[in-house]
Amino acid sequence: MAVTKRVMRILRERDAHCWHCGQTEDLVPHHRKNKAMGGSKVLENDIQNIILVCARYNGDMESNALVRRDAVGWGRKVPFWEDISMPVFDSVTFRWYVLDSDGGKVEIDVGDTF
Repeated sequence: MAVTKRVMRILRERDAHCWHCGQTEDLVPHHRKNKAMGGSKVLENDIQNIILVCARYNGDMESNALVRRDAVGWGRKVPFWEDISMPVFDSVTFRWYVLDSDGGKVEIDVGDTF
């Protein structure tokens, strides 16, 4: 799935590090809900549907069922029955965020969500 240059610029401003490990280099776009999990062409460049992660974690989420299961729990993968508005956990800041359609993120209290 291709991400436009405009979307990548917005993502780089929002995601200064990998949501999983904090790495700041070798970041790649990761579709939280890809076509295999119920995504669509419409979500391909939806900023709420994409986060930047390191290439290693991206590969692990796609190839390792245990990593993928954990990624669902952290909101980094979104199952087909869930909406992309579900929050995402940032392991570096140890905070939950809801991503907005303008390329921002809003910190939330986990008590508000679960």
